[in-house]
Amino acid sequence: MKMFMLKSMLIAALMFVSVLFGMQQANVGIQHMKGYSNDQFKGAFTLEESGDGELEASILGNDVSSHDLEQKKKELEEMKAFNFFSSLGKSLADALSHVTEKIIQLLTGLITGEK
Repeated sequence: MKMFMLKSMLIAALMFVSVLFGMQQANVGIQHMKGYSNDQFKGAFTLEESGDGELEASILGNDVSSHDLEQKKKELEEMKAFNFFSSLGKSLADALSHVTEKIIQLLTGLITGEK
C-alpha cells in the first residue's frame, strides 16, 4: 500500500511539473511566433501603487476600487439570495451528524452495558 501511494504521489507531482513546463513552453512559443515581446499585455491581475501612495488594482484590464467592492457587498446582502444547494447541503450535514451521534451513543451504550 505504501508503494502504491508513493508511486501515485510521484506520478501526480510529475504531471503537475509537466503542466507548468508546458505552460511556460507555450508562452515562449507565442512570443517567438509574434516576433516581439509586447509590454502592453499585462497579467490577469495587476496591483500598482499610484503617486499618492494608494494601491490601484485591475482584474483582466478592468480597474477595481474598494468602493466597487463595498457596493457589491451591500447589494448581495440586500438581495439575501436563497441558494437551494447550500441549504440542502446544510440540512444533509445536520442530519448526517445527528445520525452519527446517535450511532456512537448506541455503540457506547452497548459497550458499557447501559441502555
